[in-house]
Amino acid sequence: MTKTYDRYTYRVTWSGEDGEHVGLCAEFPGLSWLDTSPEKALVGIRRLVKGCLRDMQKNQEDMPEPLALKNYSGKFMVRVPPETHRLLSIQAAESGVSLNRLIAGKLR
Repeated sequence: MTKTYDRYTYRVTWSGEDGEHVGLCAEFPGLSWLDTSPEKALVGIRRLVKGCLRDMQKNQEDMPEPLALKNYSGKFMVRVPPETHRLLSIQAAESGVSLNRLIAGKLR
């Protein structure tokens, strides 16, 4: 197997509840690794994902696509209450920009 596990999205954060660093992988939300240092937590979660991928491959299961390899259109739909839509439309008109440009600016 190539180093497919290198393509996944990892992060390490502190768990106050556990009193340790926790390694996470966005594509495998059910997996985590606790350890005493952020470096060890990262090594641990990467090793765990690697083992999981090996098992999935052995069992001929579909592996999650790495987020970094997905194509994104730049479009997504968000539903808001009608009053919020109205207020944002007013803000956009008063600012002389489209509603889309106003919302994109707020998301930055």
